[in-house]
Amino acid sequence: MNAPRGITWPYAVIALLAVAAVAVGLLRPQLIPTAAASGKKPGATRRVEQNPPPKLFTDAEIAAIGKQAAAQRAKADALFARWKTAHGTARDDKAFAAWAARQVPAPPSAKRRTAELHQVQALARTRTAAGKKAATWLELYGKQDIWKLYLHDQRELMPAARGEAEKGRLKAALKLAKTITDQVAAKDKQSAPFVLDPTLRPEKHIEPGAKGPYSYPSRHASRSAAAVTFLAALSPHRAQDYQWMRAEVLYSRLYMAGHLPSDLTAGTLLGDLTGDYELAVSGH
Repeated sequence: MNAPRGITWPYAVIALLAVAAVAVGLLRPQLIPTAAASGKKPGATRRVEQNPPPKLFTDAEIAAIGKQAAAQRAKADALFARWKTAHGTARDDKAFAAWAARQVPAPPSAKRRTAELHQVQALARTRTAAGKKAATWLELYGKQDIWKLYLHDQRELMPAARGEAEKGRLKAALKLAKTITDQVAAKDKQSAPFVLDPTLRPEKHIEPGAKGPYSYPSRHASRSAAAVTFLAALSPHRAQDYQWMRAEVLYSRLYMAGHLPSDLTAGTLLGDLTGDYELAVSGH
C-alpha cells in the first residue's frame, strides 16, 4: 500500500533514522538504550513508526471540512492583530488565554446543532471498516504526535539548538491550545454528538441523562490548527501538507461522531489564534 500523500517525506526520514540507530547500536550498544530499558516512554516518532497510518480518507471526503477550517485563518489573523496592538509580543499566557477564550463564538442555537447532528448521523450510516480504522488512527495521533513528527522532519535541516527551541515552542502551543479549549468547553457545556445520540458510539456506554463529554470547541481542531499555523510559518512550502493532515484529523472527528462541524470550526479559530500568539512571542 502506498503511503498517504503528506506522509511520504516524514517516513523517509524515520527510515533513515532507524537504519542509523541500528548501525550505531551494533557498534556501541551500551550507549543506545531502548526506551523500555531506560524507563522512558517512546517519543512521537517512535510511536508513529510502530503504528504507521492506514489508508486515510480521500481528498473528496475531507474537502468540505478542510475548506471550513481554512476560512478561519483570516478571522484569526484579524483578531490577533488587535491583541498584538494592545499587548505587543511579550509572553503572557494567562492574559492571552482569557482573551482568546472570549474570541470563540457563542455555541450555535439548539436548532442549528440539531441540524448538524443530523449530518453526523447521516455520515455514521456510511461508515466502513477501513474508514473506522483511519479515523481511529487519526484520533490517536492527530492530537500531538503527527505534528511533532512533522517538526522532527524540519529539525533535521536546522542547527541543533534551534531545533530544540522549536520543539519547545510547538509543545507550548499545543499545551496552550488544549488549556483554552478545555476552559471554553467547561463553560459552554455543549454535549458531544455521541452523548446526544448514544447509538452513534455504543461502545462509549453513555449513562442516561449524561451531559458530558463536552465537544465545543474541539480539542483536536484547536491543537491541529495551532500546529499547522506554527509549522507552516517555519516551512511555508509544506503548508499544503499540514493543511491536508488537519482536514484528515477534523473529518475523522465527524466520521466517528466526536464533534459537530461548528465544534471543529470554533476549535480551528482558537488554534489559529494560539499559533499566531506562539509565533509572535517566540520572535517569528
